[in-house]
Amino acid sequence: MNGKKVAAVILAVFFLSVISLLAALKVSNLSFGGKIAIVKVEGVIKSTEPYINILDRLEKDKSVKAIVLRVNSPGGVVGACQEIHDKVAEITKKKPVVVSMGSIAASGGLYISVPATKIVADPGTITGSIGVILQSYNLKKLADKVGIRVITVKSGKYKDLLNPFRNPTRGELKILQQLINDSYNQFVKAVAEGRHLPIEKVKKFADGRVFSGERAKKLGIVDELGGLEKAVEVAKKLSRSPHAKVFVATPKETLLQKLFGEKSQSIVNTAAKLLKGETTETELMYLFQ
Repeated sequence: MNGKKVAAVILAVFFLSVISLLAALKVSNLSFGGKIAIVKVEGVIKSTEPYINILDRLEKDKSVKAIVLRVNSPGGVVGACQEIHDKVAEITKKKPVVVSMGSIAASGGLYISVPATKIVADPGTITGSIGVILQSYNLKKLADKVGIRVITVKSGKYKDLLNPFRNPTRGELKILQQLINDSYNQFVKAVAEGRHLPIEKVKKFADGRVFSGERAKKLGIVDELGGLEKAVEVAKKLSRSPHAKVFVATPKETLLQKLFGEKSQSIVNTAAKLLKGETTETELMYLFQ
């Protein structure tokens, strides 16, 4: 075999190898496979951190073809849940977001899930609990018994709503009930719009009750039954990225966390609250209790 034939054979093998590689990766459609990001939302949602930062980053990252929101939460503070809900809704306009409900995705956990492109839940997932709760301790009798007298100076008659050292008035309870009703109606509307259900249908089961993932599918809240792997499979299909790499997106660590560990920032925040006299919290919650 002369030199020209050898060169031709080598060139042919090279082109065949390149073609085979391109076919395997499907470069034209998959951008080398892309990535599927898993974002974990766990425990009571008390703030938007670090979730909004992570979702912002993933929204802008073109290599991320879809996001799987792994929700394992009984709910949380109304404002924080609403912000995460809005961010999820925003991202779905650019790329698929698939929610994977874990053991529990109730109340606020459901609220942040409903705008997703698809929702996947295990048959035994606890979800639902559509409603709002506001609780406060009343210590008036205890204070009277111990002999504690609290002096309150305020700018308006309703400035110390839910003061634990006196009984609430009928007018105060009426104001708080209206606040609850407003947040409840926002919740119902979010479920109806996100799951494409009539509001009247949602109101029939939006009374605080919980139900299984299987029941949620029959009600139209959940799209498919399955675990995290199923949700990833759905995300790959929706984004047309069957060869995408799956990774867990984590927040960027602060300097304190890098030096002293993951919980150091939380300890500092708690200490700062104590120094400012913020020892108690009364919050409007989308929370399953």
